[in-house]
Amino acid sequence: MRIAVTLLALVVVIAILAPHLGTSDPTLLDPGARLKSPSAEHPMGTDALGRDVYSRVMYGARVSLAIGLGVALASVALGLAIGIVAGYFRTVDAIVMRIMDGLMAIPGILLAIALVALWGGGITTVVVAITIPETPRVVRLVRSVIISVRGEPYVEAAIALGTPIPTLLIRHMVPSTIAPLIVQGTFILASAMLTEAAMSFLGVGLPPEIPSWGNIMAEGRTYFQLKPGLIFFAGAFLAATVLAVNIVGDAVRDALDPRIAKRV
Repeated sequence: MRIAVTLLALVVVIAILAPHLGTSDPTLLDPGARLKSPSAEHPMGTDALGRDVYSRVMYGARVSLAIGLGVALASVALGLAIGIVAGYFRTVDAIVMRIMDGLMAIPGILLAIALVALWGGGITTVVVAITIPETPRVVRLVRSVIISVRGEPYVEAAIALGTPIPTLLIRHMVPSTIAPLIVQGTFILASAMLTEAAMSFLGVGLPPEIPSWGNIMAEGRTYFQLKPGLIFFAGAFLAATVLAVNIVGDAVRDALDPRIAKRV
């Protein structure tokens, strides 16, 4: 757990300080320095266009984390709003949940690829495209919590006292969703980073000029046998970050789940 937190904190620091940690502009082309081996000037070598791989990997941390956080926050906020409506208002529950089931029936990455192909590339488009297939899982989670909390005595007492619905939902029911949403948000963050990397690797994610880990690996696959470092460094950072986020998410779940805490 401590190692995962330390590793995740290190990646966040790298993302924040990327402009100061890089040795050069990650988009600077230098055809005369293409496919150079690691050296003091280029710690991770250069790619087929002469760009410094080290600088691109540092900036890639910023792009990948930004997309992961953006998708996590957007899907949690949207899923919370829809889940509350579906869980409390029984008249719209069936309609909303059938829509969510329909979205969940489509593989998330295929839906995201289709949306990006329809709307065009860009960070905002990729965030929205990944958020849409992630949201139904949050909706189902929030809906189940709201339905279970609605039968609690303190909620029934608040209803009997004539508490306005907005106050009832925000003050008495939403707090019960915070713990599971925090845990779900960490897993969505990791999943979004992997999805973005997969989309960029397939050429349907971010534009090639944006230095994300997925783009770095996509551009290096042609020269993998000659220069495996073009894929290895970005892939290692992505794998380590996703693993750290998942470990932290498991630890948060264990800490926030009373049943697990009692067994421990």
